[in-house]
Amino acid sequence: MNTARTGTIDRPVTRDPQKQDPTMNPSFTETTAPANFGAIESRQNRNLAMQLMPEALARAHVEQRLSEAESERRGHRLAAARRMQRRAERASQRARRALAMAVMQ
Repeated sequence: MNTARTGTIDRPVTRDPQKQDPTMNPSFTETTAPANFGAIESRQNRNLAMQLMPEALARAHVEQRLSEAESERRGHRLAAARRMQRRAERASQRARRALAMAVMQ
């Protein structure tokens, strides 16, 4: 009977990693990326984009509402300015009339 022990890929001769054949157990840094790594990465990016989409939509909605509110405020300020201008013109006309009446007497 042969007393020399031989190992297989599944069962190496020893469990001690320093005594194992380095070709049988490559380190993690030496492993190459799988062939479909780009596809996996793009799928993960797409999933991330899909998860962030409601946040982006909410941000766009808030931005649109803010711009609408600012536009409405500008409209209100313009209307108020026009009202004040008309009031000032009427007051100016009253003052001119009063002055003309005072001069005529």
